[in-house]
Amino acid sequence: MKTNKGKVAVVTGAGGTLCSEMAKELGMQGYKVVLIGRTLENLKTIEDDIVSKGGIAISLSADVTDEKSIQEAQKVVMSQFGACAILINGAGGNQFDAITTINEFDPKELESTDQVRGFFNLSMDKYRSVVDINTMGTVIPCFVFGKDMAANGGGCIINFASMNSYRPLSRVGAYALAKAGIVNFTQWLAAYLAPANVRVNGIAPGFFLNKNSIKRLMKEDGTYSERGENIIKHSPMKRFGEANELIGCMNWMIDEKASGFLTGVTIPIDGGFLSSSGL
Repeated sequence: MKTNKGKVAVVTGAGGTLCSEMAKELGMQGYKVVLIGRTLENLKTIEDDIVSKGGIAISLSADVTDEKSIQEAQKVVMSQFGACAILINGAGGNQFDAITTINEFDPKELESTDQVRGFFNLSMDKYRSVVDINTMGTVIPCFVFGKDMAANGGGCIINFASMNSYRPLSRVGAYALAKAGIVNFTQWLAAYLAPANVRVNGIAPGFFLNKNSIKRLMKEDGTYSERGENIIKHSPMKRFGEANELIGCMNWMIDEKASGFLTGVTIPIDGGFLSSSGL
């Protein structure tokens, strides 16, 4: 049912598994959806899906870590649709060369060797890029589109956190650092923007399969990898999440009547992962 005709929703990382589903839902609700990502081809697929069902959407290629790039996107949004009312910061991710292959220190990482990839022989440039995409890639869209919300008298921002926001999971130090920061930034920005009637909350997805995580969590024969098995063992619901299982939380957060007094919180959607010690 299209109950939000004319309102503008901006979704970064819209070509991804999770945010593409959220973007489609917003389109079904009548929002004018702005799909932002690096690869226009991926966004166009989502745009076509929304339009084919009677929705309105445009795709914009932009770099969320580049203020000028997002400013240019904002100009297009304002000229075609008007001021942003909903911002979902889904852009982020990890990089292979920023992930260690070991869970704890090994003297071999002090040597020039490809035998192991530990903290001391990681690429700091790759490490920095992971922190940048997940932190500044959230801050900059908030800076640009949040300004429009404040000027327009209100809005709603949803940031993407992670299980790493609460627990520094093994091997992904850069990602854990960045996602822990997202929870703190969400709280800070919520307090700051409260006088402007802009609510800021976060969603922390548990383990969901996408084109990147499936390589680490599943084997080619469809069974779990060692890391996948460990996650399932620590997940009371004994499965991975599905993208559409984030929709209910998103709908609650953007609904002024249902959650008008909600700001500064991050909700885990994790199948019970955080509630289980594994013992």
